[in-house]
Amino acid sequence: MTTRLADIAAQAGVSEATVSRVLNGKPGVAATTRQSVLAALDVLGYERPVRLRQRSEGLVGLITPELENPIFPALAQVIGQALTRQGYTPVLATQTPGGSTEDELTEMLVDRGVAGIIYVSGLHADTTADTQRYERLRAQGVPFVLVDGFSPKVQAPFISPDDRAAMALAVTHLASLGHTRIGLALGPKRFVPVQRKIEGFVRAVQEQLGLSAETVETELVQHSLYTLEGGQAAATALMDRDCTAVVCASDMMALGAIRAARQRGLDVPKDISVVGFDDSPLIAFTDPPLTTVRKPVPAMGQAAVRTLLEEIGGTPAPHSEFVFMPELVVRGSTASAPGDRNRPG
Repeated sequence: MTTRLADIAAQAGVSEATVSRVLNGKPGVAATTRQSVLAALDVLGYERPVRLRQRSEGLVGLITPELENPIFPALAQVIGQALTRQGYTPVLATQTPGGSTEDELTEMLVDRGVAGIIYVSGLHADTTADTQRYERLRAQGVPFVLVDGFSPKVQAPFISPDDRAAMALAVTHLASLGHTRIGLALGPKRFVPVQRKIEGFVRAVQEQLGLSAETVETELVQHSLYTLEGGQAAATALMDRDCTAVVCASDMMALGAIRAARQRGLDVPKDISVVGFDDSPLIAFTDPPLTTVRKPVPAMGQAAVRTLLEEIGGTPAPHSEFVFMPELVVRGSTASAPGDRNRPG
C-alpha cells in the first residue's frame, strides 16, 4: 500500500497524504489536484475505488420526501422535464416513513454513478441534523443542489422560496379583510422553512395589527405535522383561541383546517378564513377554492437543474442561496372578518 501511495504521489506530483485524502474521499483537496491523483491512478493501471469511478453522464438523482403532498410530485415533474430536455435521465428516490433514509438513497445513487443529486426538503432543512453527510458527498466529487431549507454550514447552492415574504402576503391580505386574530399553523420548529415563516408572520402581525412578538408567538402560532390531520389539530387549537383566520404552511394543512371548521359547524369563509401555502395541483378546485400563497415551483425547479448542470460542467454557481418570490392567489376560502356575534370559540 505504501509503495502504491508513493508511486501515485510521484506520478501526480503531490504528497502521499494528499493521495490518501483523495482515495478515502476526504475534503480539503482542490478539484484540479483530485483530478491529477485520479489521472495518476489510471496511468499506473490501478483500479479506482468504486466511489471515485467516472460518473455516468446520463443519470441525475432526485431525492424527495413522500409524494402524498402534491407539491413534491409537481416539483419532481418540473425537475424531471428540465433534466430530460438537457439529455439527462432523472432517477427519482423517495423517502417514506419506515422506508429508505436519505443516506441510504444517496449511497444507492452514488453507487450507480449518478452525475449529480438534487435534494428537496431533505436533512439540510433540519437544523438538528448533522451536515457532515454533505461534506462527505462533496469529498466524493458528487455535485449536488439543495432545495427548500438553507444551512450556512453546507457549501452548496440552495434554492428556496421567500418564506418570510409569503407570510407577509397572507397576513396583509387577511388584515385588509378586517381580521385581528390571525393564527399560523405549521410543522415542527426544527425546520428552516418553519422558522422563517414564524419570523415573517410575527413581523407582519406586529406591523399590521400592533401585537407584541411574545403575544404572537405564544397565542397565535401552533406547531403540528405537515398533514391534513396536522392542519386539523392546529386549526382546532387556534380556533379555541378565538382566531377568525388561519394561515397554514401547506395546502394539505389548510384542507385540514377547513375540515376542523366544518366539524364545529362553521362556514369557510363566512365564519373563518383559511389561507394555504404551495398552490398545489387541484387546490383551485376544492370546496371552497383555496386562497393560497403560490410557491414558484417552475422557476425553482428549473433553477435547481440549471445550477446542478453548472456544477457538473465545472463552472459552479456561487455557493449561496437563490431565493424566489411567492405570490398570493386569492380564491374562495377568505372573506371579511365576522362580527363578534359570529366569532367562533
